Parts: sequence; structure tokens; C-alpha cells
Amino acid sequence: MLFAEIPAAEKRKNFRANLKSGRLLQFPGSISPLVSMLIEKKGFDGVYISGSVLSNDLGYPDIGLTTQTEIAQRGRQIARTTRLPSLIDIDTGFGEPMNVTRTVQELIEMGLAGCHIEDQMNPKRCGHLDNKNLIDTSEVIRKIKAATLGKNLDGNFLICARTDARASEGLVKAIDRAKAYVDAGAEMIFPEALQDEGEFEQFRRAISVPLLANMTEFGKSKLLTKSDLQRLGYNLVIYPVTLLRLAMKAAEHGLDHILSHGSQEGVVPSMQTRQELYELTRYEEYNKFDKDIFNFKLT
Repeated sequence: MLFAEIPAAEKRKNFRANLKSGRLLQFPGSISPLVSMLIEKKGFDGVYISGSVLSNDLGYPDIGLTTQTEIAQRGRQIARTTRLPSLIDIDTGFGEPMNVTRTVQELIEMGLAGCHIEDQMNPKRCGHLDNKNLIDTSEVIRKIKAATLGKNLDGNFLICARTDARASEGLVKAIDRAKAYVDAGAEMIFPEALQDEGEFEQFRRAISVPLLANMTEFGKSKLLTKSDLQRLGYNLVIYPVTLLRLAMKAAEHGLDHILSHGSQEGVVPSMQTRQELYELTRYEEYNKFDKDIFNFKLT
């Protein structure tokens, strides 16, 4: 009730098994523990925790200002409420290789199922913006190897490597980087900001491990459908900022309505009802638990 019924170690095993299933896994980006519960209720395969969303939620741009502690703690909160596996974005790893090892160990302790680390230089930026700077491939390899060392707490924790090289170095060099990252121990590759189906297809032909597709709005990649990505041979798709954007636009609309009408009555039909919220948070189960404990009178 207070925590998901499935232990974190089992979530990690399930995640690995599902990646081998031959079907495309869909991981919407969660913006809160409550949203994770909704993602599970709707029948998705897992939860994605975006570094951009966590930065934005704190009022920062996505340029690497968040700390390892902030990300790990919020990741725990978001992962805790669901039986689904959670994949978290750790940006560039929060420091040098030893910091990366510690980050992975913290995430395992916090109940996450996997993470991805990218090859940008700090200060980093959103993967679909121009003029990104990358660190040398050899430095990324050191970080990936360090990440795999952190898995001694649970070998099922998944290490994914993201490459942002397509925009600055071209597709061929991005594929070369991805191959080097796999050789270093990356178990999944996240090719960021591919520009068309042909590029997605070329990555699939070149890389043997599972591939992650990022379907973010307003970016460089066309928003491919589930069937498109399944046909192209991808294993996992994330929708990192979709729910944040939907929620913020709805909040903006509601605030504008109150300002212009003096009441929220006109937007009540657009709201989640009290009953729906109570059902999602399992209010009745908590109520029964409380009644079963406090069912006596003090004399």
C-alpha cells in the first residue's frame, strides 16, 4: 500500500525480461509519484524520469544544474509508487568516473531499474538544441566502465549510453561512438536527435544491443508511432516531457480562466474528479487499514 508490492530487484529483472520480448516498450515521462501511479493504471510498460523535467520542475533550464542527490531522491519518490520499472536520466553522471559509480549505487539503493548517461560536456543542454559540445569518446568509455562497476549491488540494473553526436559530428561518427560505448559495457543505446526514419534504421542495423527512441515534442526527430518504431526494430520508446507539457498547458488555461471569469467553475469538467483521485491513491484501502487498527476505545 505505502510502497509498490513488487521489490525493486524484481522490477529490474522484469525490465530485462521485457527488453528481450521482441515488442516495443513504452515509458512515458513521469512528473510525480502520483503520475507514476496513473502511468501504471493506464497499462504502460514502465516509467521514464527525465533530467529535463526534474530541472524544469525546480525552475531551472536543462543545463546540468541539478545535483546527484536531488535527482536520486526525486527518482526514488517517482519510482516508489509503481510496480513498473523506472529508467532515470543522470545527464553526464554528476562528475568524474568515481562519481558515476557512486551515482549508480545510489540509484540501485533508491529502487531505480536503470539509467542513461550522455556524452555531452557540462554545461550540457537539451538534446534537440544546436551547438552541443561533446567530451572525447575515451572519457565517455571511462564513465561507462565506472557505471558498470556500480552494478555490483545488483547486476540487473541497466546501463544505457546516450550519444548526442548526430548533431555535431554526423550520423556515422554517432554510430561509431555507440559501438565504442557498447564495447565499454553499455547495455542499451540512446541515439539522440535522429532526423528521419532512415537514420533510425541505420542505427538499428549497426548496433546489436537494445535501442531507445526519444519521441519528444518540438524536437529534431519526427514523432514516430509505436508501430513505426516496432517495425524499425527499436526496443523502448520514451515520451520524456509530454505529461509536463500537457499539465503546464492545462494549468495555464485554468489560471487564465479564473482571471477572466472570476471562478474556476467553467473548467471543472476538465478536471480529474475527487472520486478518480481517491481511486488512484487507493483511499479506501488506507481507510480500511486505519479502521482495523483504531477499532478500540481507551478506558
